Amino acid sequence: MSTQAPTPLDSFLQEVESQFEPQLRIENLLTWSEKLQTELRRHMISSPQCMLPSFNYKLPTGQEQGKYLAIEVGGSNLRMGLVDLNKRGNGLDLDLHYTITETMCFSIDTAVLQLKEYQFFDWMAERIGAMLNKLLIKATLPMGIAWSFPIESKLPVRLAAIVNDSSSALLAHAYLDPASRLAIILGTGMNAAVYLPVAALDSSKFRSRSPSFETFTHVVTNTELSMFGKNIFPKTRWDDILNAAHILPDYQPFEYLVAGKYIGEIVRLIIVEATQTAGLFNGLLPSSLGEGPYTLDTEDLAWVEIDTSNGLFLSREKFHHQYPSRYPPTERDMVFIREIVKWVSARSVKYFSVGIHALTALLHELDTNDMEHFSIGCDGSIINQYPGYMEWAQATLDEMIDSENLQGNMRVSLKKTAHGAVLGAAVAVAIADGVQAVVSPLEVRTRWYR
Repeated sequence: MSTQAPTPLDSFLQEVESQFEPQLRIENLLTWSEKLQTELRRHMISSPQCMLPSFNYKLPTGQEQGKYLAIEVGGSNLRMGLVDLNKRGNGLDLDLHYTITETMCFSIDTAVLQLKEYQFFDWMAERIGAMLNKLLIKATLPMGIAWSFPIESKLPVRLAAIVNDSSSALLAHAYLDPASRLAIILGTGMNAAVYLPVAALDSSKFRSRSPSFETFTHVVTNTELSMFGKNIFPKTRWDDILNAAHILPDYQPFEYLVAGKYIGEIVRLIIVEATQTAGLFNGLLPSSLGEGPYTLDTEDLAWVEIDTSNGLFLSREKFHHQYPSRYPPTERDMVFIREIVKWVSARSVKYFSVGIHALTALLHELDTNDMEHFSIGCDGSIINQYPGYMEWAQATLDEMIDSENLQGNMRVSLKKTAHGAVLGAAVAVAIADGVQAVVSPLEVRTRWYR
């Protein structure tokens, strides 16, 4: 009995699978975690760009309370909220430990990004002023900013803390859960913050600090995790194409493999090659996908992966609407794209899990408090919006821990941190106001949390 020869598209898909499948094996993930731990330790000693200690030496106790104006300067939006901290452990439900009332959001579009020098800060100050006018606030209000610019403007606010996104997520999650020592952000980009012993970091990383830092045992540390992994994680030829064309090749190698901005681009590069060489879309690439890099949005791929409609009808309709072409996608085309999306998103999940595993193993090794349960605060658009992503990462992490005995009975739980940046900025202000006796007034007022 003869068997049908594979089509060029079938053969191309097999090639894609052969490049991605080894990257998903648990034994390989554990090996890469060990290598990543080694790299983390090295950068704790020598790197001026990674493993950067903040000025926050204490995690919140959960007893902080007060009213704060919190600002998040994200990659695409400026968000503001009035945050009331209500204390943890007072019998309230978790969601009632804080409230965020009166929020405003402004798009940071291309025109805003092109503002020169202090014009961007002036733009921010105008929007903060609009928020204060809306709230009819006249008295000075404590303000915290997540990511990551100081503001000079005559506003009725006292700038008390500046934090980056991962440090803010850690402060937010630790306010809600005392088992938190690590937070990770995965959206357009990625980063992580970890609460490390001060003694684990080389003294050169504290060179510009006042002597008061020596009285603390731990410090919130910005890992800049996106910059790790260049010589650790295997890559496909499409990853190499993406990296070579990037404005900053090799600068954030971990991020290029897992973050939301790049999932869509890797899929697009595979689609372009499959169209040119294997007959995808009958050889006719939708024009918008050939206009340049990053024209395939990761958000448009999530629904392809979970589509259960007959013949993938919904995916075909939506894909054709988003990326019009003279040749509408067939069921065969969408089956191919769905398989590609599954491989690329699975690799993202697995590598993301390696990062968490490496950081928790490092914490377990360096800290002497013998914690058996780590609660990891997770935030970002991929965490919050990509269907099943965090649950898949939790399952991978559990399998990794179960597959090796070095971490004993340690449990690691991934928890979404809602409003992490805004809540964390408010918590940072509350902590800053609570430690004025042990640092200089100037440090408290203009503190920079990397």
